[in-house]
Amino acid sequence: ALEKYAAKSTVVSNQLTNIDVYSVSMDAEFGYVNYLQVIEGAIVQSYTVEIKKKLEEEPQDFLHIAIPEIRSLFGSTSRLIYTSHPVNLLIEGSTFTVPQKGEKRKLIELSIKNAMYFRQEKLKNIQIVDPDRHVKRIMTQMKQDLRMPVEPRHIECFDNSNIQGTNPASACVVFKEGKPSKKDYRKFNIKTVEGPDDYASMEEVVHRRYRRLQEEGEPLPQLIVIDGGKGQLGAALKALERLGLRGKITIIGIAKRLEELYFPGDPYPLHLDKRSETLKIIQQARDEAHRFSLNHHRSRRSKGAFKSELEGVKGIGPETIKDLIKVFKSVKNIKAATPEQLQEVVGHSKAGILTSYFSSIK
Repeated sequence: ALEKYAAKSTVVSNQLTNIDVYSVSMDAEFGYVNYLQVIEGAIVQSYTVEIKKKLEEEPQDFLHIAIPEIRSLFGSTSRLIYTSHPVNLLIEGSTFTVPQKGEKRKLIELSIKNAMYFRQEKLKNIQIVDPDRHVKRIMTQMKQDLRMPVEPRHIECFDNSNIQGTNPASACVVFKEGKPSKKDYRKFNIKTVEGPDDYASMEEVVHRRYRRLQEEGEPLPQLIVIDGGKGQLGAALKALERLGLRGKITIIGIAKRLEELYFPGDPYPLHLDKRSETLKIIQQARDEAHRFSLNHHRSRRSKGAFKSELEGVKGIGPETIKDLIKVFKSVKNIKAATPEQLQEVVGHSKAGILTSYFSSIK
């Protein structure tokens, strides 16, 4: 199936005359060949052909298919043909070149941008008209990019929050069909680790999460994303190993600084194009896990500060503190409460104790 797309023309360079430019861009399903016709320094024609993949075609395979068809369609007689990849075509009187620098290379880059623009516009329309096909395409692309045996329809991402070494907390967020499934998010308080130890904390929460899923007979994800580099990934792998799950679930780490993706046993990270939809979904999951984990950590710190201040008030016990936390959420809100509001929660006597205490420390 072929689909065509024409873009606006533009002036490039007076030194470039009567040239055909061809480039190819690919995704998991299609190859996109863009054609630019340059006459007397101006692009007078831009045209994109979409060709569905059949096997594991290389970029030049798409050029071999598209170039003869496009030249015939537009009646091109250009003797100079620039391509993004080397081709093995014989067209009488014409020369093929793969430009590496300067104005000629810029033409190739412009052609690639046109092909990608065509693809983006097409995908926007698919997302609106056929959302199921849109999801299927993204899942297919992620499977290919991450070298997975299956599509990652169920993704889980872990993040630790441990600011100033207190109240360590972790979170797991869940994506299904490429979108957040907030009802499946989970918070974790670190139980077995003393002090700030990011690796041990990661091992603990990953082990707890998948031990529970195994015990409850719940489905496991196809992809686990760990917020961190080799160290955090190695800690998560230990947890999977203990559960007999290593090698059964694809697991990767994403390092913050360069957005590198780490795989178990591979010393070299994978760098995906910054515009890659695969990378965007991984980043979205990472950012969501970070947000959720940080909110949980802040909540724990706030409650810790809340308890520590109220524990110093004579006559106010642990159960009363729990009731106050539940209703007022913060010490600031208790200070601002009226005696009547306090009485509704803790009774007349304790409301008086609190009012006197906060008056004495103003």
